[in-house]
Amino acid sequence: MFDLDQQATTETMVAVQFCSRIAHPIFRLILMSRVTVYSTANCPYCTNVKALLEKWEIAFDEVRIDTDHAAMKKFTEVTRGARTVPQIVIDGNPIGGFSELTEMHMDGELDELMQAE
Repeated sequence: MFDLDQQATTETMVAVQFCSRIAHPIFRLILMSRVTVYSTANCPYCTNVKALLEKWEIAFDEVRIDTDHAAMKKFTEVTRGARTVPQIVIDGNPIGGFSELTEMHMDGELDELMQAE
């Protein structure tokens, strides 16, 4: 027997996997990623973090704090006063910057965290 709920769930999962690889801002808004990267335009570490997340196929939202005053205020609140970028936040919890992200990846903690719901 054909289960409509199972088909809908499967189709939704396929759509989310497809859209999470698309960089278009509208898809990013729809998906509401679990990962947020606070960055600035001329930051090589920010570029490296974004490249690694894309390589690891982890969807993320980028928040540019150099072009948006409200984003800068939110950055300060969310990261508990961090003064450097990039800053990565997963599920609302600040994890740090480039070094912390790569360390979590090498230790397997990032995979565990991203698999948890």
